[in-house]
Amino acid sequence: MAHAVGGAVKRHVLVAEAEGERDALECRKRRYRARRFETDIIGNRAHELSIAVIHAHPSSDHSDDRQNPYTVWMRIGIDLGGTKIEGIVLDGSREVARMRVGTPRGDYAATLAAIASLVADLERAVGAAGTIGIGIPGTIATVTGLVKNANSTWLIGRPLQADLEARLARPVRIANDANCFAMSEAADGAAAGAEIAFGVIVGTGTGAGISIRGQIVTGANGIAGEWGHNPLPWPDQEERPGPPCYCGKHGCIETFLSGPAMTADHERRTGARMLPRDIARSAERGDSAALATMTRYERRMARALASVINVLDPHVIVLGGGMSNIDRLYDTVPALWADYVFAATGSTPDVRTRLARAAHGDASGVRGAAWLWR
Repeated sequence: MAHAVGGAVKRHVLVAEAEGERDALECRKRRYRARRFETDIIGNRAHELSIAVIHAHPSSDHSDDRQNPYTVWMRIGIDLGGTKIEGIVLDGSREVARMRVGTPRGDYAATLAAIASLVADLERAVGAAGTIGIGIPGTIATVTGLVKNANSTWLIGRPLQADLEARLARPVRIANDANCFAMSEAADGAAAGAEIAFGVIVGTGTGAGISIRGQIVTGANGIAGEWGHNPLPWPDQEERPGPPCYCGKHGCIETFLSGPAMTADHERRTGARMLPRDIARSAERGDSAALATMTRYERRMARALASVINVLDPHVIVLGGGMSNIDRLYDTVPALWADYVFAATGSTPDVRTRLARAAHGDASGVRGAAWLWR
């Protein structure tokens, strides 16, 4: 009997010790959550790293995730621009922090340091670490892993992804800034729920990204969506050979549809140098020269987008960038592109593609960078 009692006591002690160990383990888990990430750098190599992620207090819409000790709630997005580097933290779709710093133009090492410092500041602000996605004004070469096609030229030929992973001690995902824009609008913006979306940035330059079922398409060469560097389709005689482009060719879509292109077109016709927003306002007031400039611009955009519809057939085309703020485009351009979308002779095309304004405006790029971890 004494032996039985002693055995019961011993078992009780062992159970208590085991429960204490489990409690201690759970305590450690509550303090530090580890997750193995599989890197899927867009247009680059894949590998794995293990990192510790400290959780912030979750918001109410993550009740299911709390049961998983390896869930990361915070997504950090970085938009590496030519004049500023912007960072954002998303908790689900909710923005919880945003910061920006100046871009150290021409200085690669300082650019790396600025990004690392911005990430650290964001994580301190929210009390949590998270996944990191970065949008860049270029792309990562598939074979070499080096930056190419960047208008921030000090990035060209640099192993940006590898250098940032080393500094941040975790994997990052990198995409072209236009792809980030398309990702943002497909995730929870104007293209949410669309099977195929074409996200266009028309501002200082002209670029685009392709989203299919909510995922970005980059292509074999990492240049899917580089719509701005195709020639303007169905050109008039006066549009040939077209203005010179920085890529070395003439007549690229960008040389007709970017903001500076509209300014230059108006100046060639009138001698007056005006910003696009001022040209649009003058056209609204009935100025004949401004109205003629707008009409030329709208016909060119309609032709350029019709060529995209003929190849990609997207459900929605989302406009972003400074030119997307011209309200009349959303009525005039779809009315004009019907003349160029493919249809059999004698028939009228039933063009179901929508033209929509970006839901997140100027924030789409940095939000899309965060959404690269989706």
